Amino acid sequence: MAVGAHVAFPDRVGFGRRDLAVTPDELYCDVLYQIGALDAFARAAGTRVGYVKPHGALYHRVALDPSRAEALARAMADYDRSLVLLALPGSAAFAACERLGVGFVAEAYCDRAYLPDGLLADRRTPGAVLTDPAVVVERALRIALERAVTAVDGSEVEVGSGSICLHGDTPGAALLAGAVRRGLERAGVRVRAFATR
Repeated sequence: MAVGAHVAFPDRVGFGRRDLAVTPDELYCDVLYQIGALDAFARAAGTRVGYVKPHGALYHRVALDPSRAEALARAMADYDRSLVLLALPGSAAFAACERLGVGFVAEAYCDRAYLPDGLLADRRTPGAVLTDPAVVVERALRIALERAVTAVDGSEVEVGSGSICLHGDTPGAALLAGAVRRGLERAGVRVRAFATR
C-alpha cells in the first residue's frame, strides 16, 4: 500500500474542481501545507506519504502552466525529494519535476474520455465520465498493454501506463474497480503499487 497526498486548490465548495487564480507562491504554500498535514497523520499511523497527485482543476493547471507546475514540484522537493508525482505524461508538471530532480509516474484514466491533445474531456461534457464496465475494462487493458486510448474524435492518443486511475466518485466505482482488477489479472498484468511507502 502507498499513501498519496491528493493536493488541490483551496476550493472546498467546488471540491477542488474550480480553477482558482492563485499565485505560484500561494500555490507552493498550499501544496506544502497539504503534503505536511497528511504526512503528520500518516506518521502517526506508522507510515509516510509516498507520492503526490494534483486533484481536479490543479491537475489540469499544472499540466499546462509551467509556473504553477514549478511551484508544485518545488513544494514536493522542499518537503521530501523522495516523493513521486503522479500526473499526465508530457505535462509541464513532469518537466518541472525533471528539472528539480523529483520523481514522476505517468498515469492514465480508464473512466474518463480523452481529448485528441491527450487532456481529459471536461467532466460536465456528456460522455466524459465512463461508467459501462465493459468500456472501462477495455480502456484499462488498452492503457496497460498498448499505452493508448481512443479520443472523443476517434483519434488514438498515446498515454502513460505507470498507473491507471479510476475515480472513487464515478457511479459504480467499487464494482468498476473490481472488474478492472480482474480484467488486468486475466490479461497477465501485474497490479502493484508504484510508490513504496
